[in-house]
Amino acid sequence: QVQLVESGGGLVQAGGSLTISCAASGRTFSNYAMGWFRQAPGKERDVVAAISWSGRSTNYADSVKGRFTISRDNAKNTVYLEMNSLKPEDTAIYYCAIYPTRLFTSTPDYWGQGTQVTVSS
Repeated sequence: QVQLVESGGGLVQAGGSLTISCAASGRTFSNYAMGWFRQAPGKERDVVAAISWSGRSTNYADSVKGRFTISRDNAKNTVYLEMNSLKPEDTAIYYCAIYPTRLFTSTPDYWGQGTQVTVSS
């Protein structure tokens, strides 16, 4: 049973920083790509960032390039999303996801429960 547990969400002022984490279990973490997605009220869930099994390849949504950094620690089975220069439009529920492949070219097959990030203006 794959489990993904996010943590680190909260309330932050615009321009501030926040790092959220996702701990994975139930699958050999180091063999699979990971991703962060977000869903704002009334909007669809969109990909924010993804990282390959090794960490050598990453991809970002245009809206967060240069501000967010995805990373992983395979020894800790954990993926991180460092968010800087936060904007009110970054407010959303952030979901961690694991792909069934080494690269993020497929669709994630397991999701976390989400963590709320709220950016105040």
